[in-house]
Amino acid sequence: MDTIRPLLQPVTHNLPAPIRDIGIGLLGDRCYQALILDVDETNIECIKLAVSKGLGVGIVGASAIVKVPQILNLVRSRSAAGVSFLSYLLETTSYLVSLAYNVRNGFPFSTYGETSFILAQNIAITLLVLHYSGRGAVAALLTAVFAAAATTLFSTPGTAGLGALGVSSTQLGYLQAGAGALGVTSKIPQILAIWQEGGTGQLSAFTVFNYLLGSLSRIFTTLQEVDDKLILYSFVAGFTLNVVLAAQMVYYWNSAAPAVKKPRNKGKAVSSPGSTTSTPSKKGKGKGKKPSKK
Repeated sequence: MDTIRPLLQPVTHNLPAPIRDIGIGLLGDRCYQALILDVDETNIECIKLAVSKGLGVGIVGASAIVKVPQILNLVRSRSAAGVSFLSYLLETTSYLVSLAYNVRNGFPFSTYGETSFILAQNIAITLLVLHYSGRGAVAALLTAVFAAAATTLFSTPGTAGLGALGVSSTQLGYLQAGAGALGVTSKIPQILAIWQEGGTGQLSAFTVFNYLLGSLSRIFTTLQEVDDKLILYSFVAGFTLNVVLAAQMVYYWNSAAPAVKKPRNKGKAVSSPGSTTSTPSKKGKGKGKKPSKK
């Protein structure tokens, strides 16, 4: 490193002001001086911080599209098969509370920014699941509930124009403890839905595996930048259940499509699970052909 440091420093000492400001904003004055200006590769503490900031920015960036494939799956298929409404409702509630908790505590945006993007996408998915399940009126009501909850969580009691609405910092801390448990619990209905249906249906593999990597990265960034055990424990527990979801995605990879069309008919012959059109349409005695057996 001693040989290339003299070559790097003329560049690092003359970075454009906007880039320098971003670097200082992310790393702070001390670590910017150590890593960028002094090019000191021995400062382990600052290197860990830089890695954490890089992961955080990457997670926030990826979160802007992480659930877009899931939304597209629902819209294209016009079906919510394999997607648990309860799972998304619980997770959305958890994310709403966590976003309010992080914002009001002034934590670095790089440690929670993805929560805002995923929350917006989760709301869209939750409403789509209701829509494609024939419950449009419930979707409209739920939209109003989410709006009222957000107004309350982001406000303190006595905020101008809100009267008694709002929650105190102490109350929000209790809610965050519950939100961590709720976020973990939200994975269970989805895991059970996959197991019961014998496939992943319209669940997006891209979303599942990105969640797995994101939750693992968040454990590291929380350890480095946020001294809050409530948030850390929720990420650890969430990662554990994300491992189960990812394992199910791999296990049911080839059986996902047939699982969506699992037969409803009991006690009568059915065609191959891979077929959706070969089930006889007549139930009575028939002169028709017997269903083919594969």
